[in-house]
Amino acid sequence: MSLLTSDISYPAEQQAYAERVKRIVCADGRIPKAQVVTYGCQQNVSDSQRLKGMLSLMGYEITENQEEADFIIFNTCAVREHAEDRVFGNVGATKKLKKENKNLLVAVCGCMAQQQSVADRFKESYPYVDIVFGTQVFHRLPEFIYKRLNSGRRVFELEIKNEKIVEGLPVDREDRFKGYIPIMYGCDNFCTYCIVPYVRGRERSRSAEVILKEAKQMVDSGYKEIMLLGQNVNSYGKGSSDGINFAKLLRRVNDIEGDFRIRFMTSHPKDCTEELLEAMRDCEKVERHLHLPFQSGNNRVLNSMNRRYTREKYLSLINSAREKMPDIAFTSDIIVGFPGETYEEFKDTLSLVNEVEFASLFTFIYSPRGGTPAAILPDPISRKEKGIWFDELLKAQDRIAKKLNNKAVGQVVRVLIEEAAPADGYLIGKSSGTLNIYVKGDESLIGTFKNVKIDSYSNVLYGTIIE
Repeated sequence: MSLLTSDISYPAEQQAYAERVKRIVCADGRIPKAQVVTYGCQQNVSDSQRLKGMLSLMGYEITENQEEADFIIFNTCAVREHAEDRVFGNVGATKKLKKENKNLLVAVCGCMAQQQSVADRFKESYPYVDIVFGTQVFHRLPEFIYKRLNSGRRVFELEIKNEKIVEGLPVDREDRFKGYIPIMYGCDNFCTYCIVPYVRGRERSRSAEVILKEAKQMVDSGYKEIMLLGQNVNSYGKGSSDGINFAKLLRRVNDIEGDFRIRFMTSHPKDCTEELLEAMRDCEKVERHLHLPFQSGNNRVLNSMNRRYTREKYLSLINSAREKMPDIAFTSDIIVGFPGETYEEFKDTLSLVNEVEFASLFTFIYSPRGGTPAAILPDPISRKEKGIWFDELLKAQDRIAKKLNNKAVGQVVRVLIEEAAPADGYLIGKSSGTLNIYVKGDESLIGTFKNVKIDSYSNVLYGTIIE
């Protein structure tokens, strides 16, 4: 099922292209099939749902079976080199499929495809790739497919104009009770290790009116959790004429009638304000979870990363949030072994982790990205040595996670039952924070809220549903 994101229509020109494509691909009466392969973050998952919506509009049926697909599109990530290597390998595997199915079209889009060097490689070394396009022209997919089908020429489009966001794209959400709403695109932060501002463009915020209409539509359709997405949601609304910043937007989404909860991802500490923390405290539907990446606990390293806050500022935000919301859970991102980082500086990161006691961490050993300032910095520490630091960090976080889980035993929490557990007869419910709790129950409970008493902890938390 496809949903329109608002009552704003998908651009008429693209609708016309979609109809032309549909007449071509469905001419023999057979329903063509399309596969969307997604790499990377939640923003890419959300983008892929819009790609699927447009493909459905063109008459395609979505499939996970690549061998039966008539159209395969790879929505790519450029954050890490390993992800790019996987894409090249998986795209290369379609060469055989194209020999077997002469009508198969292959496309590559997203952050990785936005890089000119990558697009050139596809153009020169992957002649069986039909369409390559970047991050700001997603809405033109029907046009690109039509041009390829009609002219027989390959399509390459990497234009970045940082213009107004095109609204009204159809969305095909697989999950029927949890869903994403992108509220902004792009990034203005230019952290020295990050490629995102170069491939996503500058920050652009969606209209609050459109976001609220989309959220209400989701709630009316039975969605129980809405995730607001952006490269830096805290900077939502900067430069807009309506004066609605992220804190105000949270309050407005919270005011929508219905039984649902709100998450958001991801936040930058430099833009995390007291106003935002107060909004989180006051809004009963906003979950008690703040993902606030700090990357390093050392001020010199933070400055080299161009993060524009200090260790002291970060800790003051944590303390302020805890004062306002004692039950809040924190998660974060950490880079180990940034160029020039010493072991003594890494220990500052370790001490911050021990002080804050994060519910969970996304941890990475530094990986250079071509085109970023950090990629040319001196980096004398070996990968092996960085791995030793990394293991030390993981052990510290493992101790903290066990401590927090044991502390949760005996509590009664409201959870959203999300999925069947690996253990027979059990379901997994997620709290307003970050706790995942195994409970016994029938799968008919998936997508509902339940109160659960946490009974025990043994590798995972176990609880009992309280009627």
